Amino acid sequence: MADHTPSQDHVESIYQPKDAVGSAIKATSVTAAAGAFISTIQNTLTRQNVGAMGAFTRFGGTTATFGGGNMDFATGRSWERRRMQANGTTAAMGGAYEFTKNASANLRQKDDAYNPALGGLMSGAMLGLRFRSAPAVVGYGCMVAVVLGAFSYTGGKLEGYRRDPTVDEVARKEFLRKNRRRPIEGTLEELGEGRGIYGPGYVERRAERIKNAYGIDVPSSA
Repeated sequence: MADHTPSQDHVESIYQPKDAVGSAIKATSVTAAAGAFISTIQNTLTRQNVGAMGAFTRFGGTTATFGGGNMDFATGRSWERRRMQANGTTAAMGGAYEFTKNASANLRQKDDAYNPALGGLMSGAMLGLRFRSAPAVVGYGCMVAVVLGAFSYTGGKLEGYRRDPTVDEVARKEFLRKNRRRPIEGTLEELGEGRGIYGPGYVERRAERIKNAYGIDVPSSA
Protein backbone atom coordinates (compact mmCIF):
# COMPACT_ATOMS: atom_id res chain seq x y z
CA MET A 1 0.00 0.00 0.00
CA ALA A 2 1.40 3.37 -1.00
CA ASP A 3 2.43 5.79 1.73
CA HIS A 4 0.46 9.03 1.35
CA THR A 5 2.14 10.79 4.27
CA PRO A 6 3.33 14.23 3.05
CA SER A 7 7.05 14.87 3.14
CA GLN A 8 8.64 17.47 5.41
CA ASP A 9 9.31 19.80 2.48
CA HIS A 10 5.70 19.53 1.37
CA VAL A 11 4.42 20.26 4.88
CA GLU A 12 6.62 23.34 5.17
CA SER A 13 5.46 24.61 1.77
CA ILE A 14 1.76 24.52 2.72
CA TYR A 15 0.44 28.04 3.07
CA GLN A 16 -0.96 28.99 6.46
CA PRO A 17 -4.03 31.27 6.15
CA LYS A 18 -3.94 34.61 7.97
CA ASP A 19 -6.63 36.45 9.88
CA ALA A 20 -7.14 39.47 7.64
CA VAL A 21 -9.95 40.97 9.72
CA GLY A 22 -8.11 40.61 13.03
CA SER A 23 -4.92 42.10 11.62
CA ALA A 24 -6.88 44.98 10.11
CA ILE A 25 -8.53 45.74 13.46
CA LYS A 26 -5.18 45.74 15.26
CA ALA A 27 -3.54 47.95 12.62
CA THR A 28 -6.49 50.34 12.68
CA SER A 29 -6.24 50.68 16.45
CA VAL A 30 -2.50 51.31 16.42
CA THR A 31 -2.52 53.81 13.57
CA ALA A 32 -5.58 55.60 14.95
CA ALA A 33 -3.80 56.04 18.28
CA ALA A 34 -0.71 57.35 16.50
CA GLY A 35 -2.78 59.81 14.48
CA ALA A 36 -4.57 61.01 17.62
CA PHE A 37 -1.21 61.58 19.31
CA ILE A 38 0.10 63.70 16.43
CA SER A 39 -3.19 65.59 16.23
CA THR A 40 -2.92 66.41 19.93
CA ILE A 41 0.57 67.81 19.42
CA GLN A 42 -0.62 69.97 16.51
CA ASN A 43 -3.57 71.20 18.55
CA THR A 44 -1.25 72.12 21.44
CA LEU A 45 1.18 74.09 19.27
CA THR A 46 -1.42 76.28 17.59
CA ARG A 47 -1.71 79.86 18.89
CA GLN A 48 -5.46 79.95 18.60
CA ASN A 49 -7.56 78.80 21.53
CA VAL A 50 -9.41 75.95 19.86
CA GLY A 51 -9.95 73.85 22.98
CA ALA A 52 -9.19 70.22 23.69
CA MET A 53 -11.64 68.97 21.07
CA GLY A 54 -9.67 70.77 18.38
CA ALA A 55 -7.45 67.71 18.16
CA PHE A 56 -10.42 65.91 16.61
CA THR A 57 -12.48 68.67 14.99
CA ARG A 58 -9.62 70.65 13.46
CA PHE A 59 -6.73 68.20 13.14
CA GLY A 60 -8.63 64.94 12.76
CA GLY A 61 -7.19 64.40 9.30
CA THR A 62 -3.63 64.17 10.58
CA THR A 63 -1.70 61.07 9.60
CA ALA A 64 1.22 59.67 11.56
CA THR A 65 3.27 58.94 8.47
CA PHE A 66 2.70 61.87 6.16
CA GLY A 67 1.77 64.56 8.65
CA GLY A 68 -1.58 65.48 7.07
CA GLY A 69 -3.59 68.58 8.06
CA ASN A 70 -0.61 70.87 7.36
CA MET A 71 -0.50 73.77 9.82
CA ASP A 72 1.34 77.05 9.79
CA PHE A 73 2.52 77.07 13.41
CA ALA A 74 3.45 80.78 13.18
CA THR A 75 -0.11 81.89 12.42
CA GLY A 76 -2.14 78.92 13.57
CA ARG A 77 -3.92 78.72 10.21
CA SER A 78 -4.50 75.60 8.20
CA TRP A 79 -3.07 75.36 4.69
CA GLU A 80 -5.81 72.97 3.65
CA ARG A 81 -9.51 73.52 3.47
CA ARG A 82 -11.50 72.20 6.36
CA ARG A 83 -13.42 69.90 4.04
CA MET A 84 -10.18 68.04 3.20
CA GLN A 85 -9.42 67.19 6.81
CA ALA A 86 -11.33 63.92 6.86
CA ASN A 87 -11.14 62.25 10.25
CA GLY A 88 -9.59 58.80 10.45
CA THR A 89 -7.13 58.93 7.55
CA THR A 90 -4.47 57.26 9.65
CA ALA A 91 -6.79 54.50 10.80
CA ALA A 92 -8.02 53.96 7.24
CA MET A 93 -4.47 53.68 5.91
CA GLY A 94 -3.36 51.11 8.49
CA GLY A 95 -6.51 49.05 8.27
CA ALA A 96 -6.61 49.07 4.47
CA TYR A 97 -2.96 48.02 4.26
CA GLU A 98 -3.22 45.09 6.68
CA PHE A 99 -6.53 43.80 5.35
CA THR A 100 -5.50 44.00 1.68
CA LYS A 101 -2.09 42.45 2.30
CA ASN A 102 -3.44 39.47 4.24
CA ALA A 103 -6.49 39.01 2.03
CA SER A 104 -4.26 38.99 -1.04
CA ALA A 105 -1.98 36.42 0.57
CA ASN A 106 -4.94 34.20 1.44
CA LEU A 107 -6.39 34.41 -2.06
CA ARG A 108 -3.06 33.83 -3.82
CA GLN A 109 -1.80 31.28 -1.28
CA LYS A 110 1.60 32.97 -1.36
CA ASP A 111 3.75 35.20 0.82
CA ASP A 112 5.72 37.44 -1.54
CA ALA A 113 6.33 41.09 -2.35
CA TYR A 114 3.06 41.46 -4.27
CA ASN A 115 1.00 41.36 -1.08
CA PRO A 116 2.64 44.42 0.55
CA ALA A 117 2.49 46.19 -2.81
CA LEU A 118 -1.27 45.64 -3.07
CA GLY A 119 -1.67 46.69 0.55
CA GLY A 120 0.35 49.82 -0.14
CA LEU A 121 -1.83 50.58 -3.16
CA MET A 122 -4.97 50.62 -1.03
CA SER A 123 -3.24 52.44 1.82
CA GLY A 124 -1.99 55.17 -0.50
CA ALA A 125 -5.43 55.42 -2.06
CA MET A 126 -6.87 56.12 1.41
CA LEU A 127 -4.39 58.97 1.75
CA GLY A 128 -5.28 60.30 -1.70
CA LEU A 129 -8.99 60.35 -0.85
CA ARG A 130 -8.35 63.28 1.48
CA PHE A 131 -7.70 65.46 -1.56
CA ARG A 132 -10.88 64.32 -3.36
CA SER A 133 -9.01 63.99 -6.61
CA ALA A 134 -8.64 60.92 -8.80
CA PRO A 135 -5.02 61.75 -9.75
CA ALA A 136 -4.17 62.06 -6.05
CA VAL A 137 -5.75 58.68 -5.30
CA VAL A 138 -3.89 56.97 -8.14
CA GLY A 139 -0.64 58.82 -7.52
CA TYR A 140 -0.44 58.20 -3.77
CA GLY A 141 -1.56 54.61 -4.23
CA CYS A 142 1.11 53.86 -6.82
CA MET A 143 3.80 55.63 -4.82
CA VAL A 144 3.12 53.72 -1.61
CA ALA A 145 2.73 50.45 -3.54
CA VAL A 146 6.12 50.85 -5.23
CA VAL A 147 7.88 51.77 -1.99
CA LEU A 148 6.42 48.93 0.09
CA GLY A 149 6.72 46.39 -2.71
CA ALA A 150 10.38 47.22 -3.29
CA PHE A 151 11.07 47.20 0.44
CA SER A 152 9.51 43.75 0.83
CA TYR A 153 11.22 42.39 -2.31
CA THR A 154 14.66 43.45 -1.05
CA GLY A 155 14.23 41.67 2.27
CA GLY A 156 11.80 43.76 4.29
CA LYS A 157 14.43 44.77 6.85
CA LEU A 158 16.71 47.73 7.38
CA GLU A 159 19.30 45.98 9.54
CA GLY A 160 20.11 42.93 7.43
CA TYR A 161 18.88 39.94 5.45
CA ARG A 162 15.76 37.98 6.33
CA ARG A 163 16.47 34.70 8.07
CA ASP A 164 14.73 31.55 6.91
CA PRO A 165 11.96 30.84 9.46
CA THR A 166 12.10 27.12 8.66
CA VAL A 167 15.73 26.80 9.83
CA ASP A 168 16.31 26.12 13.51
CA GLU A 169 18.25 28.96 15.15
CA VAL A 170 20.48 26.63 17.18
CA ALA A 171 21.34 24.58 14.09
CA ARG A 172 22.08 27.76 12.14
CA LYS A 173 24.50 29.04 14.78
CA GLU A 174 26.22 25.66 15.04
CA PHE A 175 26.71 25.65 11.28
CA LEU A 176 28.20 29.15 11.39
CA ARG A 177 30.61 28.11 14.13
CA LYS A 178 31.73 25.03 12.23
CA ASN A 179 32.00 26.97 9.00
CA ARG A 180 34.28 29.60 10.56
CA ARG A 181 36.18 27.42 13.03
CA ARG A 182 39.92 27.16 12.41
CA PRO A 183 41.86 23.96 13.10
CA ILE A 184 43.46 23.94 16.56
CA GLU A 185 46.82 23.00 15.04
CA GLY A 186 47.00 26.22 13.04
CA THR A 187 46.06 28.32 16.06
CA LEU A 188 48.70 26.66 18.25
CA GLU A 189 51.33 27.09 15.56
CA GLU A 190 50.68 30.84 15.30
CA LEU A 191 49.91 31.75 18.92
CA GLY A 192 51.24 28.89 21.02
CA GLU A 193 49.62 27.45 24.12
CA GLY A 194 48.33 29.55 26.99
CA ARG A 195 45.83 32.40 27.39
CA GLY A 196 42.96 29.96 27.22
CA ILE A 197 44.36 28.12 24.17
CA TYR A 198 45.41 24.57 25.00
CA GLY A 199 46.04 21.62 22.73
CA PRO A 200 45.52 17.93 23.45
CA GLY A 201 47.86 16.61 26.19
CA TYR A 202 48.59 20.07 27.60
CA VAL A 203 48.21 18.97 31.24
CA GLU A 204 50.76 16.16 30.87
CA ARG A 205 53.25 18.39 29.07
CA ARG A 206 52.88 21.09 31.73
CA ALA A 207 53.46 18.60 34.54
CA GLU A 208 56.58 17.30 32.79
CA ARG A 209 57.99 20.82 32.32
CA ILE A 210 57.46 21.67 35.99
CA LYS A 211 59.11 18.43 37.08
CA ASN A 212 62.13 19.02 34.84
CA ALA A 213 62.50 22.64 35.94
CA TYR A 214 61.71 22.47 39.67
CA GLY A 215 61.63 18.76 40.52
CA ILE A 216 58.01 18.95 41.66
CA ASP A 217 55.56 16.23 40.75
CA VAL A 218 52.28 17.77 39.62
CA PRO A 219 49.33 15.39 39.26
CA SER A 220 48.06 15.42 35.69
CA SER A 221 44.51 14.42 36.64
CA ALA A 222 42.12 15.27 39.47
